[in-house]
Amino acid sequence: MKIYQYPDRAEWPSLMRRPVSDRTALYGTVSAILDQVRRCGDEAVREYTRRFDGAEPALLQVSAAEIQAAAAQVPDSLKKAVVRAKQNIEAFHSAQRRELPRVETMPGVVCWQKALPIEKVGLYIPGGTAPLFSTVLMLAVPARLAGCREIVLCSPADRRTGQIHPAVLYAAQVCGIDKIFCIGGVQAIAAMAYGTESVPRVYKIFGPGNQYVMAAKQLVSMEDTAIDMPAGPSEVEVLADETASVPFVAADLLSQAEHGPDSQVLLVTDSPKLAQAVMDETRSQCEALPRHEIAAKALENSRIIVLKNRQDMMDFTNEYAPEHLIISTRDYADLAAQVRNAGSVFLGNYAPESAGDYASGTTPPRPTKGYAKAYSGVSLDSFLKKTTFQEISAEGLRGIGGIIEEMAANEQLFAHKNAVTLRLASLTDNTDNGK
Repeated sequence: MKIYQYPDRAEWPSLMRRPVSDRTALYGTVSAILDQVRRCGDEAVREYTRRFDGAEPALLQVSAAEIQAAAAQVPDSLKKAVVRAKQNIEAFHSAQRRELPRVETMPGVVCWQKALPIEKVGLYIPGGTAPLFSTVLMLAVPARLAGCREIVLCSPADRRTGQIHPAVLYAAQVCGIDKIFCIGGVQAIAAMAYGTESVPRVYKIFGPGNQYVMAAKQLVSMEDTAIDMPAGPSEVEVLADETASVPFVAADLLSQAEHGPDSQVLLVTDSPKLAQAVMDETRSQCEALPRHEIAAKALENSRIIVLKNRQDMMDFTNEYAPEHLIISTRDYADLAAQVRNAGSVFLGNYAPESAGDYASGTTPPRPTKGYAKAYSGVSLDSFLKKTTFQEISAEGLRGIGGIIEEMAANEQLFAHKNAVTLRLASLTDNTDNGK
């Protein structure tokens, strides 16, 4: 990491730049896999599973017996942690349920909105270098609470065992998910987007993944299946002053750096002393991590930025729009009130980003690459769609009809106008006939 001390505002855009790579070849490769799965179904899925995951499951769908056997392999201490985390996530998302009122916009014209579950959703749970069983909870719990009728889960096989990690299967079992498929990577996204002989087609796909998975999600979203959000590598910004704990800040930066070599972490502070201390501590902690090579590579994309005052710190933060924002300052509540763009915010010295990833109740995935300026993270609403209703009485049509006719005529959409005119005429005829 490099320290940038009091950079001019003109330099800020370059300091906010995320790691970039040429994706031309990536999208070409991913597009070819998607097309092959669309055309050949299970056959293509099996071929790519052999090629990329080194696995050859007898059946793509995991059986109930396999799920039960996997649960027996999970330590009791982890089972208790998973169940408690699930309860916290349920408590947070259950509070998001709300009945929307009916609104009479004018006499006889009543409008309302109803939240309806997305019927079929797909959850992608990465395996790779870390089996993210926590992601099962983060996605499956709100999907269940929303009332999604069919929930499909795909996760790659472990190269050593040829099976999905037991903790992933246990978390799915705890959440009541039984349509689980031993499929990873692009072929999993394709199977859920298009459907195969084994895998049901879904209407929306959720979940993180590597650059190939994210490219696949973006491509299928163009014409076939909705996705949770556009996303990229993990990132965190720590906003800190001289009151912050140096070891805590270093650990928070490394907690995201260990996700992958293309992750990015930033420390934004008004304390040059803290900046130097955190850089030294980060180097020391990194060397002790099992994934230190991955974290060290990510630190090459990362920066420590010293700014002059709180206003500059907040202006920089809102423009950067981090996926995760940790505020470790004396006045963190005041600064939190000024946050306009961030995926999820963690306040005070005792709120690590890890809490949101696992057990506090809030839910990743969250928007990366500055998308927090326009996108929310995954929530109960992500698994719902809002449908509007309107009921208009005869009295209501008499009141609103002329407004509609005038506006439709001036847009030269005369069929629109006629749909109202005919109804108004029928009301006049009924009145003339004494009805």
